[in-house]
Parts: sequence; C-alpha cells; structure tokens
Amino acid sequence: MWLSVLFKNLLKGPATEAFPLGEATATPKRYRGRAMFDASSCSGCRTCEYVCAGGAIHFEEQSDGLHFTLWHNTCVFCGMCEQNCMSKAIHLSNDWHLAHTQDKKYAMVEQGTVPYKPCLSCGKQMLPTPAPLMELAYRGDSLRIAELRQLCPDCRRAASAGGKR
Repeated sequence: MWLSVLFKNLLKGPATEAFPLGEATATPKRYRGRAMFDASSCSGCRTCEYVCAGGAIHFEEQSDGLHFTLWHNTCVFCGMCEQNCMSKAIHLSNDWHLAHTQDKKYAMVEQGTVPYKPCLSCGKQMLPTPAPLMELAYRGDSLRIAELRQLCPDCRRAASAGGKR
C-alpha cells in the first residue's frame, strides 16, 4: 500500500511552490500581512495600542500632534488593531514581504502623525475627529457635521445641544 502512495506522489511532482526562485505565489484575499496606518482617519482613541497582542503599537503625544509607531518586528498579525479601530485608520494589507536582514530591523516600522488643529470656536488645540467617525456618530454627512468636526469636544457638545460657545 505505501508503495502505491510513493509512486503516485513521485508522478505528481512537488507539492510546494519554488519560492522565491519560481513563479510568484498567490496570496489569499484576506491574508493578514503588513499593517497600514492612515493618520487622516485616526481619532487618537488608542484602542489599537491597548488591544495589541505583541505590544507593537505605541502613541506619543508631542507638541505637533499624536505620533503613531508600529513595529513590524513585534507585530504578530493577529488583526485585533484593525478589528477594534472604529475609524478604520489601521488595516492589515496582504503584503507579506517582510523578510529583511538584521541591519534593516529598525526600518520595519509604520509611522504617522495625527496633527493637532485649533478648535474653530475656542482655539484650543485638539485632535480632529475623522469623517468616518462623525458619519457613524451623526448617521450621515452634511455641512453641519463638517462644522462640528472642527470643534473640540466641549464646543461640539455645546453646539449639538443648541447652546452657544
């Protein structure tokens, strides 16, 4: 019996792909690879940092904004950051080409800055609320919602309640 299996496998040929010397390998659509960060969509909630299994995500507040850093050497590609990001600022691409030499290990990083902007009402520095999050909160998009995006949380609360600030 085992001889028949042996001959069948010999006639079939190799079962693995000759990567990297052969043809390009197919990548599944939903493969979890390199994490990508979109600073314009980030709300600064830091949920991704909290749920990161590998401790790869870090935020640092500086004078110009909130600095995001994701170390790909530490990332375990679990997808928890993408799953828990309400504003969809982080998504895992299907790019799995992360092999590198030892001298490039500090280059395997994804960085971005969410810049502070002044509130249109009071002038206080704030993190702008991303459009996808405002659409989710206010169920749609309008000129009024675009105005509310440019207000700090206190001024937005007052404006939403109908008061003046």
